[in-house]
Amino acid sequence: YPAAEMKHGPIALIDEHMPAVFVLVKDRFSMKVLSNMQEIKSRGGYVITITDCIDESIRNLSDEVICVPEIDNEYLKPVLTVIPLQMLACFTAYKRGCDVDKPRNLAKSVTVE
Repeated sequence: YPAAEMKHGPIALIDEHMPAVFVLVKDRFSMKVLSNMQEIKSRGGYVITITDCIDESIRNLSDEVICVPEIDNEYLKPVLTVIPLQMLACFTAYKRGCDVDKPRNLAKSVTVE
């Protein structure tokens, strides 16, 4: 969800059993994301941060930090965070015993025009 939407619902899910994954790259939204991380930590949440900028404030607010290379192109920055997000999703599925190659309730459909 977008950083600005935190107080409109997702914050109600936060406790010590629900991890929150943040994508934090140096851009115009960084301060809002840091503010959301502080909100989660103040409620006892577990914070996983995928970031291109490691400093002490990020380490203090995060239980786990995954670093990606820092690049100058603001449009490509978020693309670098996709790889660790996909790996996190894949390993979470394995841990839960889910077959990532055969998701349940997925129907193959073909549309012919």
